[in-house]
Amino acid sequence: MIRPYILAETNWKSVSSTEYDVAVLPWGATEAHNYHLPYATDVMECDAVAAESARRAWIAGARVIVLPTVPFGVNTGQLDIKLCLNMNPSTQAALLGDLVRALEGQGIRKLVVLNGHGGNDFKQMIRELQPRTSVFLCSLNWYTCVDPAPYFDEPGDHAGELETSVMQHIAPDLVLPLSEAGDGSQRKPSIVGLRERWVWAPRPWTRVSKDTGTGNPAQATPERGARFFEAVTARISGFLIELAAADMDRLYE
Repeated sequence: MIRPYILAETNWKSVSSTEYDVAVLPWGATEAHNYHLPYATDVMECDAVAAESARRAWIAGARVIVLPTVPFGVNTGQLDIKLCLNMNPSTQAALLGDLVRALEGQGIRKLVVLNGHGGNDFKQMIRELQPRTSVFLCSLNWYTCVDPAPYFDEPGDHAGELETSVMQHIAPDLVLPLSEAGDGSQRKPSIVGLRERWVWAPRPWTRVSKDTGTGNPAQATPERGARFFEAVTARISGFLIELAAADMDRLYE
């Protein structure tokens, strides 16, 4: 069945007769995810979260259109891992700018960047781009919009319990048995500020993790993934519904 809120599936007959309130641009990455998850984990998660959130919003009357997911993210710390594909922030900024200009010319005035990769950060891009466009721009990380603590014993940072559980829910055929997974252990920085995370620096991934994961997936289950996915998409769809109805001239009162 054609989903009218997914641009890749719909058609000009539908698009030409629909006035869209909000566009959603999912943005993932292509990178190793421990031994047991596929390279496109971030892309698949973004696809699924965006689609379900838009479905819920569409049913409620918000005209949301989900753009094709960008499959490449910032992976400058993984350049020595085979087939981790990097897109520099400056390239991302250029791509985002091109897409925003296209949407603006077509009368779409609200864009949500739905991020699914920890290496991506759109805040500074949006700060620079916003004064040059009438399109309202915002971004959110789907994996942090709901507190994961009630859902997981040890959520993990990358390919851990959270991501593994979500993938077991949305794409179980692509997840290897957990007996195949590494434990996701990571080496800690020797400098206190970095170790306590009040100082930030990019992590050279192969020095941090032996299996490319950071976070133990051992307790992951599809049931945990389903519960978290439900909570995340309910929250994001609520935001899309509010944003669709919002008068941007009265955003702050």
